[in-house]
Formats: sequence, C-alpha cells, structure tokens
Amino acid sequence: METAWYLGTLEREGRSLADAAEQAGPDAPVPACPDWRVRDLLRHTGVVHRWAAGFVADACPTPRPMEEHPDLDGAELVAWYRACHHALLDTLREAEPDVECWAFLPGAVSGPGFWARRQAHETAVHRYDAEAARGGEPTPVDTDFAVDGVDELLRGFHARRRSRVRTPEPRVLRVRATDADAVWTVRLSQEPPVTTRDAAGDAECEVSGPAAELYLSLWNRLPVPEVTGDAALAALWRETSAIV
Repeated sequence: METAWYLGTLEREGRSLADAAEQAGPDAPVPACPDWRVRDLLRHTGVVHRWAAGFVADACPTPRPMEEHPDLDGAELVAWYRACHHALLDTLREAEPDVECWAFLPGAVSGPGFWARRQAHETAVHRYDAEAARGGEPTPVDTDFAVDGVDELLRGFHARRRSRVRTPEPRVLRVRATDADAVWTVRLSQEPPVTTRDAAGDAECEVSGPAAELYLSLWNRLPVPEVTGDAALAALWRETSAIV
C-alpha cells in the first residue's frame, strides 16, 4: 500500500477517535481495556503519536522511551490529543521518503512509510475503543485496510520474540478472510509464531470471517467470527496475544 493511503486513513481515524472520545467523556470505561477510561486512551495514543513522530523527525536509528503521560483531562486533554495527531500527520507528510529511522517489526523497511502504516493501525484500533466507550454502532473498518492490519499483526507483531503465543508442541492455525483473497497459516511452537500468506498444508484450527471482524477479533476487540477444528487454539490466541 502507498504511504499516502495510510496517511489518509490515519487522518480519518484520528479525527474520529477524538470526536468519539469527546462525546464519551473522560470517565467512560473502555470495554476492551478494563483498566482504562477514555482519558487513559487519549493519553496513551497521543504519547504514541509523539513517540512515532520523533523517530521520523529526528531520523533516529535506535529505540528510545516514550514520554510520560500528560496530566491533562477533559476538553484540554482532547485538544492535546488533536494536536498530537495533527503534528504526527505533518511530520509524516513533510518527511523525505528515504529517511531512515528505527522500525520495530521484523522485515519492516524503516522510514515514514513504516510509521504511517503502524500509526494508521494503532489509531484505527483505538478509534474503535473510543467508539465502544461512547456507545452506538462503531464505524466499520474497510476490508483492504483490515486485511493489511491482520497481515501486520500476524507477520509483524507476532513474529517478534516478545510474542507470548507459544505451544509446547508444534500446532497449526489458519486465519481466513471470507470477503477477500486473504489467508494465513500460523505455525505455533515454543518459538515465536511463523506466519505465511498461504493455505499450505493442514491446519488443526481455522478462524474465519469478514476481514474487518477478523481484524478486531485478532486484536481482542470482538469475538472470533467463526472457529472450525480445535477451538482450544483459538482460545489460546485470545489468552496470550494481547497487545495494548
């Protein structure tokens, strides 16, 4: 996908997140994150935006910690989040495409494209959180974007050593989008999961459904749409895959 596509999505999702958070109010609980209220969601996402923008703006090649969460609340906090989101967009849009900086997913090409993609998905998931806190029907996730997000999660996040999704013996999980030409085979073991974009070989369990529902379920925001085979593997995912 082109960086501009991710930036357009990031812009829409960030605005929607702020609007939903404002409507929900800072005390509203965030259903998928039991320890969070909307104020925590805004503080977290704003700090992540600032952290991401800093790598690109400074061409920083190494990891560095995030800032402390601001001691802001209410309308002031919403305004601060909007400013963080706007500054991130400006940084990514103004950066030279060949800027090299730190990227934390295996195989990722460093630079504005990596961070545009990562922040688009970060913001989309937390936009869903804000809308869930507000109540009412959340905005659907586009199919192509959801497929891309499932791919990033399976072949990026859970390819890292810090993934907790492990099994004592080798197991195979398949993930299939029913409304797109997208299927993944996830091989589980005592090592980090190894995921390929195919349907090669037999799988002991398959989770399937529309891409948008898979996207949110694999991020533990919705129940898995459909499970066939050994449901214990799908349950293992929900128990061990959480990433805030």
